[in-house]
Amino acid sequence: MRIAIRMDDITPDMDWKKFLRFKEILDDCGICPLIGVVPDNRDKKLRIDPPREDFWEYVKGLQEHGWVIAMHGLNHLYTTRNPGMFPIGGKSEFAGLSYVRQDEMIREGKRILESRGIVTDIFMAPSHSFDKNTLRALKKNGFYVVTDGFGTGPFRTEDLIFYPISVKRSASFEDTRAGIVTFVYHTNSMNEKDFEKLESLMDSGRVVSYTEFKKLEIRDRSIVEEASEFVTAKAKYTVMQVRKRLKG
Repeated sequence: MRIAIRMDDITPDMDWKKFLRFKEILDDCGICPLIGVVPDNRDKKLRIDPPREDFWEYVKGLQEHGWVIAMHGLNHLYTTRNPGMFPIGGKSEFAGLSYVRQDEMIREGKRILESRGIVTDIFMAPSHSFDKNTLRALKKNGFYVVTDGFGTGPFRTEDLIFYPISVKRSASFEDTRAGIVTFVYHTNSMNEKDFEKLESLMDSGRVVSYTEFKKLEIRDRSIVEEASEFVTAKAKYTVMQVRKRLKG
């Protein structure tokens, strides 16, 4: 299994030291990832450093260099406890809200990005949480790719294309089947051990640029596969919650 890289929570006020360290590791291997840019960050937990004044020009430069940009929500503020259609998280910025409200939010996020010179048709939901109203609003506003779901390559459902993330990194790394899966990273919270694991992953030769997804055949997803994904996602979330309680 080949592995693509997704970096969440890209904002003007993120931890720039960690982001640039991550970028240097990717650059050394010639890998271009997917990055989720928050159009209007209002999440205090993501505010680490003073805002970078040239942030938008910097992001445009990354895109021109081959990095893939996704719109990562609108404000990155969680408004509901609805896990949505892909329940690996217990909160959402979108799922559970009305179609009208979600349409407004997605339209505003796109407007902000485009006013800064960033054009994309890829959506990255905070906490991986979205519902049918989200998908309907995405299509209306010109988004046709969602970076979520489980699988070994691109699949189509609800008239949208999904590029999958890994169920479990170790299992994906050991999987010898053809295909691509995405490893998700949050650089703000990475520690020294996380960076060591990243360097080891890059040394494996399994990592490819995110654009490699476009070279794979897109499969239509069956109802049975959708049900299986939902159960797997729910089980993953349950296991994560149990582990948190045991550590606490």
